[in-house]
This record gives sequence, structure tokens and C-alpha cells, in this order.
Amino acid sequence: MAPAFRFGFSAGGAFDVIIVGGGIMGLSTALHSARAGLSVQVLDAGAIGQGASGLNGGQVIPGLKYDPEWLMEHFGKERGEALVAFAASTADAVFDVILNEKLAVPFTRNGWIQAAHTETALKAAANRDGQWRSRGADVRLLDQAEIAAMTGARGYLGGWLDRRAGIIDPLSYTLELARIASAAGAGIAEQQRVVKLAKEAGVWRVSTESGIELRAKSVVLATNAYTDGLLPGLAQTIVPLHSFQIATAPLPAELAASILPGGQAVSDSRRILVYYRRSPNGRMVVGGRGRMALPSSPSDWAHLERALLRLYPALAGIAIEKRWFGRVALTPDHLPHLHEPEKGLLAVVGCQGRGVGLMSALGKRMANYLASGDARQLPFPLSPIRPIPFHAFRQVGVAAAITWYRMLDAFER
Repeated sequence: MAPAFRFGFSAGGAFDVIIVGGGIMGLSTALHSARAGLSVQVLDAGAIGQGASGLNGGQVIPGLKYDPEWLMEHFGKERGEALVAFAASTADAVFDVILNEKLAVPFTRNGWIQAAHTETALKAAANRDGQWRSRGADVRLLDQAEIAAMTGARGYLGGWLDRRAGIIDPLSYTLELARIASAAGAGIAEQQRVVKLAKEAGVWRVSTESGIELRAKSVVLATNAYTDGLLPGLAQTIVPLHSFQIATAPLPAELAASILPGGQAVSDSRRILVYYRRSPNGRMVVGGRGRMALPSSPSDWAHLERALLRLYPALAGIAIEKRWFGRVALTPDHLPHLHEPEKGLLAVVGCQGRGVGLMSALGKRMANYLASGDARQLPFPLSPIRPIPFHAFRQVGVAAAITWYRMLDAFER
């Protein structure tokens, strides 16, 4: 898809806001900041859509990893209620902008299924269902017959349907966000890696690898899993992982009729979960955690091919035509982290696999904060940068845990 946004820099070298990272978080912040009257420049080290924002699973899921009661207990009543309301709205943030702005983004909003493969997972789904239904969410439990009919997959005992959710084409969405942010007045410059930040007389100086220097009142680091050493300690607060995906050839009509006939997205309840959907052109798209290192051959996606055939044995003869991967960032507490180590220097990390809705909604809140200076505009509290102890060994431990969890999941089939 050819980009339809303006490349390069806005006029002048001084801005209200410079945003480092042109993914969904950076572009959503740019769009809403520009519409709030701020001068904005986005700098991306690569190309728009090249990172996880354009390569993710396309699932738009509201909420966080934690249910409302946990959030209330952890953050207190006032902050917890506000956070629950924000979490409930994140899918709306995506579909509202697609519809209101008439974005050229293929989408389906028929819900997301969390599929339970054990009794323990089914009980957790029932607990989650009760918490969200008591707050008016359009959700319901699925029994074994219902989930079999809705997914066409084998091996599930039941599940949970969240009708607020849906599916988008993530690359189209990212490029369209760039287009409307540009139309709102934000500059968007690709291939501009930021290598230095310095504050002088209350103004941030931002230097790129190509030798360009810009100035801004505020800087937002929206690099997430691609965070480097630009802000000391930030990269050590996250564990970057790879999410791998495969896509089949378009399914024949006789097979497609019984596989996800309602067009929902699905994530299962395994420790190393598998997620999947049907694409607008009729392919099955399956994703899940990949190896820690960069892939080196098609065999690195073999675990997803096995998962596909476990769920849908009838697809044994269907070719795998596409394989790709993106990088995601996890935090130790599985929550997004917002930091402001110095006035006017902000950083956001930790999508936790729900970045499409979460970062779309958070970008608008970040823009409100930049325009007003009121921290109450942010759904999450600003927190200090706390590097993970022994971070260099953390990925080794995570890799070992993934191997162990895969073994446990295999025993539960």
C-alpha cells in the first residue's frame, strides 16, 4: 500500500512536541496533539508500519490483562474506576476513528473470543464475565457447543465472547493514522533515528543520526519494544519478545463456511497462547510467541503450523503462503508504564499484546496532557523508571519459561 501522508518535516525547527516513534501510540498522540493546536513532529527510525503497529495480529481487544476488581484493589477506588472506564473504551477509540474519519481500513466488529481449553480457564472466564457484565459490557459466556459452532475448532470446553472487540488490517490502520495526522498538521519523517536528547534552558534538543537537530518543549518516546539506549534505563524496564504469524492460502468455500463463520477474533487460554482470525481475503491468520532470536528459516514458524492443524485438522492440505513477525514489549507487572523522568520528557512502554486499542486511546490522553499539563488526563499514574534487576539475564529466563510452558500446554491438550 502506497503511503498517502506527507513525508518530511513541518516548517521550522522548533515544535511544541517531538514524538519519537511512528507506531500507533506515536501517531495517535500526533493526531490529537495537532488537533489541539500544538505543533508536532514525528521522527521514526524506519518506515511507518514497519514495526509491530503494522505487523500485529489485528485484534482490537478492550480491557487490560487484569479484570476490574483487581484494578480497583490495586489502584484504589477513584483511580481504579477511572482505569476500568478507560480500559472499557479502548476498542471504541479504534473503531470510532475508522468510522468518523472514513479511514480506508478493512475491519469487522463482531467480537473477540477467549477460548478456554481447561476447567480452570473456564472458571476464570466466568469470573471475568461477571465482573464486566455488572458494569454493562456486551459480553457473555459460551458453552462447549457454542464455542465449537462459532470457531469450528477442536478442543475447547467453552469460552468468553466480548462483542466490543473486533479485527482490523493493522498496516492499513497505521498508514491511515499517519495520513490524517499529517493532514492535521503533524510532520512525519521516516528514516530519522534519534540518537541524542539534551535539555537547555527548558527546551529539548533532539538530534538525529543524519545530523538534523530540532527543538521542542516536550518529547514523547513512543518506541515500545524498539526502545534503545536513548533514555538511560528505559530499555531495561521491558522484555522485548517476538510474535510470529502465518497466513494460509485463501480457504476454499467448503472449508471456510465452518471456520469462524461470524468473523470473530480468537485467543486461547494456553500459557503460551495462540491467536487467530480470518483475513478479509479469506486466509486463516495464526499467531503466537516465537523464538527470542530473529527467525532464520521457515521452520521457526513450525509451532504455529502445528497449532493450526491441532485446531483445524481439515486444513492439512492448505498451503502456508505468508510468514512474518513483529516485536512486542512486556513489563513485569503486565501493565503499561508511563514515565516523565524530567519535565517535558515522556515515555510509554508495555502494550502487553493489546496495543491496537490501548495505544490508540492512550495517544489521545497523552495529547490532552501535553496540551493542558494536567496529569489527571492520563489513565495510568506517572511512575519512575525502574530497570528490571539482572535485565541481561531476564530474556534467558523468559526463553526457558516459554519452553517449560509449551511443555505444560502440550500435556493439557
